[in-house]
Amino acid sequence: MAVITIDGVKHEVDEKKNLLEVCLSLGYNLPYFCWHPAMGSVGACRQCAVIKYKDENDKNGRLIMACMEPASDGSIISLTNPEATGFRAEVIEWLMTNHPHDCPVCDEGGECHLQDMTVMTGHDYRRFRFNKRTHRNQYLGPFVNHEMNRCIQCYRCVRFYRDYADGKDFEVLAAHNHVYFGRSTDGVLENEFSGNLIEICPTGVFTDKTLKQHYTRKWDLTTAPSVCVHCGIGCNTIAGERYGSLRRILTRYNNQVNGYFLCDRGRFGYEFVNSKKRIEKASFKTEDVIEGVDLSKAISFVKTYISGSSVTLGIGSPRASIEENYLLKKLVGNENFYAGISSDEFRLLKLQLDIMRSRVFHSPSLKDVEKADAILILGEDITNTAPMLALAVRKATKKAPPGFLEKLKIPAWQAAAVNEAIQEERLPLFVATSYPTKLDDITASALYLPPVDIAAIGNAIAAGIDSSLSAIDGFTDAGREFIQRASNALLNAESPLIITGSGSLSEELLFSAVNAANALKKKNKNLSLCFSFPEANSLGLLLLSDKGFEEIKDRAEPEITIINLKNDLYIKAETDFIDNLLNDKKIITLDSLQNHTTERSDICIPSGTFAESDGTFVNNEGRAQRYYQVYVSDKKEIIESWKILDELISVAGNVKLHTYESLLDEIASEVPELHEINKITPPPDFRIAGQKIPRETRRFSGRTAIRANVNVSEPKPSDDPDSPLTFTMEGFQGEPPSSVIPFFWAPGWNSVQSINKYQIEVGGSLHGGDPGKRLFEKDDSAELKYFETQNKKFNRRDNEYLTIPVYHIFGSEELSSEASAIKELIPEQCIWMNPDDALKFDIKKDESIGIDTGREVFDLPVKIKLNLPEGLIGISVLAGGKWMKFHQWFRLKKKND
Repeated sequence: MAVITIDGVKHEVDEKKNLLEVCLSLGYNLPYFCWHPAMGSVGACRQCAVIKYKDENDKNGRLIMACMEPASDGSIISLTNPEATGFRAEVIEWLMTNHPHDCPVCDEGGECHLQDMTVMTGHDYRRFRFNKRTHRNQYLGPFVNHEMNRCIQCYRCVRFYRDYADGKDFEVLAAHNHVYFGRSTDGVLENEFSGNLIEICPTGVFTDKTLKQHYTRKWDLTTAPSVCVHCGIGCNTIAGERYGSLRRILTRYNNQVNGYFLCDRGRFGYEFVNSKKRIEKASFKTEDVIEGVDLSKAISFVKTYISGSSVTLGIGSPRASIEENYLLKKLVGNENFYAGISSDEFRLLKLQLDIMRSRVFHSPSLKDVEKADAILILGEDITNTAPMLALAVRKATKKAPPGFLEKLKIPAWQAAAVNEAIQEERLPLFVATSYPTKLDDITASALYLPPVDIAAIGNAIAAGIDSSLSAIDGFTDAGREFIQRASNALLNAESPLIITGSGSLSEELLFSAVNAANALKKKNKNLSLCFSFPEANSLGLLLLSDKGFEEIKDRAEPEITIINLKNDLYIKAETDFIDNLLNDKKIITLDSLQNHTTERSDICIPSGTFAESDGTFVNNEGRAQRYYQVYVSDKKEIIESWKILDELISVAGNVKLHTYESLLDEIASEVPELHEINKITPPPDFRIAGQKIPRETRRFSGRTAIRANVNVSEPKPSDDPDSPLTFTMEGFQGEPPSSVIPFFWAPGWNSVQSINKYQIEVGGSLHGGDPGKRLFEKDDSAELKYFETQNKKFNRRDNEYLTIPVYHIFGSEELSSEASAIKELIPEQCIWMNPDDALKFDIKKDESIGIDTGREVFDLPVKIKLNLPEGLIGISVLAGGKWMKFHQWFRLKKKND
């Protein structure tokens, strides 16, 4: 630690930080633009100027940039010296010479960091009287709007896009006063994290194009803490509503999970909440005629069905909350509760859960992933199945090797010097998948193999680490080199990491990944084993269920009623199979969007989305996280599913719970792993100074504008008995507990930069700790035997092909696929073929071929894919496409055969 003096006050600070970081951590308001806590310092904007004195006798000092100066012991600085404050005011004036006077109409108005810093420096009058420089704006795709004339050349955007996220299609162009940030030509930004430009940019150059379609002033949004519903990573978000529709998603900072960033699917997939396919009224089907009915009447019909059936089965959902799944299980009984996951995939996910339950390996958060210094990925295309995990991997590979920067005496925060020292060197990443992935540009080595061969690679790496295991051979030269290099890198690493998942649909592959991890653990390594889970609450559902829904086909009771909770079964299995499964059964579905299953249902009841509900998800690391209702729907029949299920429970002879708090208490007492689910956020009766926490800022336009689009008279605010939040602007105006922060704001800090005020130290954890509760902590005494595997090699007869799933960040996930902006980027469903296989059968690019699954036949166009192993057929997994998320052998015949 170092002792520094700031304007006469001594402080003990971390000497590894720079002066800007420590000033902000200590609560001082020091203006800045180019610096960002996740990207370090480059000293481009000159806005954080302070005076540094040589010693106590120095009365003049010298002007320095705080972001480029280490917080060394004995430093004496002044933020308030007239020379420093005058310089900062002049810098703002320079930056504003070409900035347009469009604050009243700017999308960034009210959350603009430039506005905050302008006020903070005292600059309030412009002397520039000449024509302003102007730029042409670009089309950058459906997510990001471009207003280049607002740019102040802070370089944050290009540093994030190119240096942090490894984007290739975004540049800094021109020079001097004509610097331009954009693409060489108009076009869609290709990087999966482009939406972060919206929050990275301190002005209004990059704004949310989806918000622009239904714009409202930022201070008129009702917001609540939430969790992303579009994959299993569980990124923390802030959801904002106005006039009964969801308007945008922002990052909710969680140091252990997503930090400052979100992927584009998580940021822009929210629009499904406003879809025209929303189910707004209950329906009842008689003789294939669907008619709308009141919710109370629909619930009465459901009770009649349940009472009249010999058995009622429940299908829980990986996109429904713990609370909803628990109540459905309570309603139907454990033996009648099934997971809305195909049986093959359920077996794989259950294996992942069992490994986590063993507590043998550390299950890393994204923050832990960033600390890894050697990474092995087996069989998982994480860029498309868990995008933020891929971003964490990218960050991990960019770190300097241990001791490297210390030897050169370069502080880790000095980004430009670090990048220059490291150049293109990266920490080792080894990826073995069935097709090329977007991580290939940063790998030390990549292999493309069938899943069974990837499993053999994993077992060979285990044998290379632990000599007590039998050696495995029969690999190509490339395979042997991959195994040796990966084994050595993992053994020599201080914090090795292995990543795998169910994406390849291979049990052998999972076994091999665990074997490799076990071999490393036996070497007393600080190892982490990371599993990818496909949906927001896949892991939470697995804690409550022990079988996949396909096992319902074995039930032979004469009268069966099925309650289906938030599942479109037709995208989880083949059409013929689902048709046969549902024949002669009464189907009751609770869901938010119309789909094939709701059309087939006898009774359909509207269900609140994450924006209209409270609930808990468990993410891939085993972190239970709470999300809160953003607003009460104008559609009176759209309510939380747990309340409907609680109403039905009395039919089964159980006692209704009545309150959300009592539901959490019951789950905590009944499910061992969830024994603290009622403690991860404050209880509903939590108050600060006798007040609840407002979902609306103090600048909110007032109650009379809540439904101004319908009626300007003042409605009574909705009550919220289920949380410590209130649906008004009235309430405690200070900092709430970290798990229930509905928005980030501090005096003088209206932009997202105000997060600094909520952290213990800048870039660190939030006051009170990061949200969520980890369920599985590593037990060093726990042991796991190696899995016995057959180490088969890919072997096929002539003309036989194995189908494998191919995932897409836009299109493979069900809910986001209904968002209008996402829809523009969903690819056409197609078949991938190796060039040699296509040539053998005289199949040309974009030509359609038929796939016969044995129960269903469909045609798809062919795309020629280099490096796809021969004998494999990749088939796109798209929510609205033909289902093919499984391995199956089939034959191709030559034309005219």
